[in-house]
Amino acid sequence: MRVLVPIDGSKCSFRALEFATEFTSRFEGSLHVMHITDYDGEAKQDLLDRAETMLAEAGIGDDPEIIPITQMAGPRYANRVGSLILEVATERDYDHVIMGHHGTGRLGQAILGSAAKTVVGADEIPVTIIP
Repeated sequence: MRVLVPIDGSKCSFRALEFATEFTSRFEGSLHVMHITDYDGEAKQDLLDRAETMLAEAGIGDDPEIIPITQMAGPRYANRVGSLILEVATERDYDHVIMGHHGTGRLGQAILGSAAKTVVGADEIPVTIIP
């Protein structure tokens, strides 16, 4: 089983990564981590270092992948991120996506959307959402 875990640096995304390390070890799967960003700086590197440490502690050798994107700011940003997650998952033939969800509430979703909601709503690949 090939599992994709998108991370964004939030607590819930790292809870999802922790869950995914246990999930893939139980099912003898492979785990792949990606971070979608239009920002290049120290915070991004800290996020990747943290993910790499978690993977190493779990005995998983995958290096997190950075998917650079541009012009992602603006309305419905999260929907575009969700669409990109789906694109990567289908193009690379992943069997499952495990991701965190911020639970921003109705107002936040109305304004920003939700990457998790976009991925789940597409009904193209099995998804596990970790709060």
